[in-house]
Amino acid sequence: MAKIIFIYNAKSGKINSLLDIAHKLISPKTYQCKLCSITHNTFSENEQWKKFREQTTLPLEFLHSDEFEAKYKPIETKYPVILLEEDNQKIKEWIPKSEIENIESTGELIRLIKSKTEAMNFLNLG
Repeated sequence: MAKIIFIYNAKSGKINSLLDIAHKLISPKTYQCKLCSITHNTFSENEQWKKFREQTTLPLEFLHSDEFEAKYKPIETKYPVILLEEDNQKIKEWIPKSEIENIESTGELIRLIKSKTEAMNFLNLG
């Protein structure tokens, strides 16, 4: 079965997390990760996203950019990005940064994921 990989334009670790929180508080409009802004509030995951993530049967993986680069063979992409890993372990852009930048809400992201998975008959890929 294919897997959806969410890559945040943020580094992992407590210090980076604190710096991200400060950036969101001081200058939210210049924060560099639209995916973070859509799925998280200033301090934690937003409730609508958390509910979707916990209730979906889709295989999801969430990584910071440095975690992705350490775990997977690099691909040419810009963060944030949502990737699709197919059964043959080929990874491709599924929802590119340019598309994420135009998403205005958590609900819009959820609807996009659902429509894209339904359109490709996602659950029958495996």
